[in-house]
Amino acid sequence: MDKVREIALKVLYEVDRNKAYSNIALDEALKKARKEKQELSSKDIGFISEIVYGTISWRLTIDEVIKKYSKVRMKKISPWILNILRVGIYQILFLDKVPKSAVVNEGVNLSKRYGHKASSNFVNAILRKVEKQDFEEFLKIENDIERISKTTSMPIWIIEELQKENDLTKVEGICHASNLKPEFCIRINSLKTNKETLKKELEKENIKAMETELEDFLILKGAKNIERRKNFQQGMFTVQDQTAGLIPIVLNPKPGESVLDACSSPGGKTTYMAELMNNKGQIMAWDLHEHRVRLVENTAQRLGINIIQTETKDATQYEEKYKEKFDKILLDVPCLGIGVLKRKPDIKWQRKKEDIEEITRVQMEILQNCSNYLKVGGEIVYSTCSILREENEEIIQKFLENNGDFEIQKTNYIKKGFYEKFVEKDKYVKVYQNEKTDGFFICKLRKIQRKT
Repeated sequence: MDKVREIALKVLYEVDRNKAYSNIALDEALKKARKEKQELSSKDIGFISEIVYGTISWRLTIDEVIKKYSKVRMKKISPWILNILRVGIYQILFLDKVPKSAVVNEGVNLSKRYGHKASSNFVNAILRKVEKQDFEEFLKIENDIERISKTTSMPIWIIEELQKENDLTKVEGICHASNLKPEFCIRINSLKTNKETLKKELEKENIKAMETELEDFLILKGAKNIERRKNFQQGMFTVQDQTAGLIPIVLNPKPGESVLDACSSPGGKTTYMAELMNNKGQIMAWDLHEHRVRLVENTAQRLGINIIQTETKDATQYEEKYKEKFDKILLDVPCLGIGVLKRKPDIKWQRKKEDIEEITRVQMEILQNCSNYLKVGGEIVYSTCSILREENEEIIQKFLENNGDFEIQKTNYIKKGFYEKFVEKDKYVKVYQNEKTDGFFICKLRKIQRKT
């Protein structure tokens, strides 16, 4: 039996039945395979990742194909058999280099192990009927919302939310971009090396490093098992998308300043701020859960950073001792994550429209509470990796209505280039996901003397 497809199947089962995060479930599965001394090549690991993320991302479309051919209702199909079908249909519809015969045979073999003879006959019958044209049929759907949903595997509620502030063509583009493969991006640790030195080291390892819009970042091609490489373990770089890197750049912390990162885990933005500060000053890094705080500590230690002080803390709860303590505050608040679906496709199936009310309540509480910790003349960056107006512009508008001692800072600190075109009326940066970047929102606020 094909061990590669079986590992992918087990990950999808964990995500589907136990609501595990796909990236964590995949990492755990690969660790287990190594412990069991299963020999997996870089190509094998890449194929497992392709199946896992691709199947999750295209689940809605795939399930529509299953409904077309199955006489058994979806809810009646065993979770193992359902995910075997999903894996098979994903390969048939979206992977051109995989022979259909191999897909069908492996699907049948897996169904014999995780089902019974009737299950294998069921899987065999459905997979043999699936053709590329099944996907093309969805393009003919007349109802635009339904067509976009089935051709981009996007829940209807997300499409309807996006349509509140975007025309249908733009919404469809956003949904298509949510299925693109994300670029693999790293941030150079300026405390330990420089771009040219690191590029040469990577190129010696047959990894192609390409420039990005941001100075401290590189896009890598051909990078496998990056976290097991010596230069990673020595802290020469960390894995971080340039989109995330723009947020600390906008805050612009200076050496010697006192900075708060109130939602810091896993520590990418926190450690980048420390690098921008040349490891001089103080950064308080909070997170709600102790195990996530440890992620920040581990990242800082690997990168050789010692100005970060961590604390397990709820950023919605006020503490008098922090009143007007910080020069700058970063609030990369919890959000629905609609801007990073290409990296975290599970979000599409885990989130619901009803979640908007709760998440925006938390976002407003964090912003309102932490604003008390900023010195007069200090600056806050509020950011999300979401693109819904309720989580972004409306939060800022409500906050300013209730806090006369804050004003929006112009975004003229963004250098001319790719990101400049996304600046909205000098007020904030809002990017919808596209072929180059994730979707995100950034707004910078300054605390001024209270208006009387």
